[in-house]
Amino acid sequence: MANTIRIGVHGAAGRMGRRIVAAAQSSPSQKVVLALESGSSPFLGQDAGELAGIGSIGVKITSTTALFDAPDVIIDFSVPEACLTIADVCGERQIPLLVATTGLKPEQREQVLAASQNTALLIAPNTSTAVNLAMKLVREAAHALKDNSDGIDVEIVERHHRFKEDAPSGTALKFGEIVAEEMGQTEHQHGRHGLTGKRPQTEIGYHALRTGDNVGEHSIIFGMMGETLEVYVRGHTRDSYAFGAVNAARFLARQKPGLYTMNDVLGF
Repeated sequence: MANTIRIGVHGAAGRMGRRIVAAAQSSPSQKVVLALESGSSPFLGQDAGELAGIGSIGVKITSTTALFDAPDVIIDFSVPEACLTIADVCGERQIPLLVATTGLKPEQREQVLAASQNTALLIAPNTSTAVNLAMKLVREAAHALKDNSDGIDVEIVERHHRFKEDAPSGTALKFGEIVAEEMGQTEHQHGRHGLTGKRPQTEIGYHALRTGDNVGEHSIIFGMMGETLEVYVRGHTRDSYAFGAVNAARFLARQKPGLYTMNDVLGF
């Protein structure tokens, strides 16, 4: 097909990378043409489709240094250090890049952002459609409640699988950022123990649970005197992120250089 989007997946052998390969191959409107991993990966040389459980697609897992033919867009689900490498490559070669890697330090994020000077860049703490809609709802709730005379206590609880390496999740931190932008909290408290004293309303509390194979749950709680508002979103499988990432990649492949968000993808 003439309008088929050619997708590269960076971190293609990982849990999310495999689901993205499967999601991208599920429709003729896009296809995987490049599957990248680190040079030390034990999966180098294997067929990306077979690794994803969908059968051979004729695309072998290769290292980042083997990036010869540029795809229309690259989806990055890797680790911070590897993300920096692919961001540099995409900036130099003007390849649109969707960054879904979490755990970037501020200085690493700044380095990734440099790619937006030369190509279309989207940094998404979460690519799920439901999660991004929840972010819109949380912003509206925070805006409506910011002048409540009794004060609002905001707590964010997130659950993820035992293998997740960063806490709290990038999505939880983004929810907190949204709330703080609207309500003005200046302190971010990660967990509590001991005699903590009276809870200040200038803080947002974060609580990270790591259990089994949980793909992701987030509760954003607005506590008031006499009532509570809770925005809750839950992923049932990683496909919610995979199909969201593919949708975002299709959008990004058509854009001019610059920085984009999931709001742009979803038309919010």
